[in-house]
Amino acid sequence: MKHLRTTDLRGLSQLATQATAGVARIAEGVHQSVWRSMGVPGGEAPGQTRGLTGLVYRSVHGVTQLVGKGLDAAFTMLEPLLEAVVAEPAETPEREAVLAALNGVLGDRLLASKNPLAATMTLRYQGQALDAMTMPTMPDASGKVLLLIHGLCMNDLQWQSQYMGQAVNHASALAAELAYTPVYLRYNSGLHTSQNGRELSTKLEQLIVHWPTPIEELTVLAHSMGGLLTRSAYHYAKEEGFRWPGHLKNIVFLGTPHHGAPLERAGNWIDIILGSTPYSRPFAKLGQLRSAGITDLRYGHLLDADWQDHDRFQRRPDKRQAVPLPEGVACYALAATLAAKSSLLAQRLTGDGLVPLRSALGQHDDPARTLDFTKTSQAIVYRTNHMELLSSPEVTSQILKWLTPS
Repeated sequence: MKHLRTTDLRGLSQLATQATAGVARIAEGVHQSVWRSMGVPGGEAPGQTRGLTGLVYRSVHGVTQLVGKGLDAAFTMLEPLLEAVVAEPAETPEREAVLAALNGVLGDRLLASKNPLAATMTLRYQGQALDAMTMPTMPDASGKVLLLIHGLCMNDLQWQSQYMGQAVNHASALAAELAYTPVYLRYNSGLHTSQNGRELSTKLEQLIVHWPTPIEELTVLAHSMGGLLTRSAYHYAKEEGFRWPGHLKNIVFLGTPHHGAPLERAGNWIDIILGSTPYSRPFAKLGQLRSAGITDLRYGHLLDADWQDHDRFQRRPDKRQAVPLPEGVACYALAATLAAKSSLLAQRLTGDGLVPLRSALGQHDDPARTLDFTKTSQAIVYRTNHMELLSSPEVTSQILKWLTPS
């Protein structure tokens, strides 16, 4: 309870209401599948029952909605009173980690239902969210800005990691060695990559204008999905004629699934298998709870056109638009593999446990989709998993090597 805030109660009650309604819909769908096999007709919509059975289910849905609205109204009225008598707890890594995971899985649904648990995009400096219009006093800010972008189901606090009991933060090392000023991005990773890309592009344009000292250089360090978000933001910035791409000097991609991740493609096959029989079809709704951000990882979608006008849960070939690396920007790809250095077959098959090596290095069978990383701009760390990219001293050393001026 020490991590909960007053608005969390309303958010959790909304989730409980939606979960109850969802379970009831699945139960009714299975029920109707059984009736259909016996020749009993269904209700007006697919998966609905009729007669007394339909009345029972409609009653369950009605009561659930009524209770949910009542709880929502009650918590909304109580929030000002609770805020007046109970101090809001400080931001804790535990709470933010739970919220980040929740937003990664359900973030689009949270936003659509106006759930207070939905994360909003913020740029953060020394733990505080930045308001571009009223920037705080920043005496330590330099003209070299390092933007750190986390991956799916994560948040900015998780750049602080541990290696053999020692604190590790790639940004701290870069700040100490190369005089960068770290700025962290926090965002709802359950939204479409292109939605987050557009918003990030706008925020960076504001940052360029309101940063307390002229920005000489902008460097991005992006982990996993954060790399897709970076490429999307750059694309839309060029489309809008923004100025910030002119300040962008380097992008370092850590384990970015440029061409997608097998786990989401496997999830898509599960959707198809569950939807193949009347009895399992209602359970396909469970898999289809996963967010737009997750389904974008099937092939590495970057643009609105990659996902608009089709059902994201339907099986379809990779039809995304080819987006090259930013011109005039030094781009680096660092991939990880669980395999030993001598195991070439294992490297190809395992990758880092989530992202295959070829995807992380931008390689593709279609030359038009292959990302043009130079040989010296690619590196592989061995016996390292996807999350250990954040804590590996070898990764820190490689980034420093790339970004240190010759």
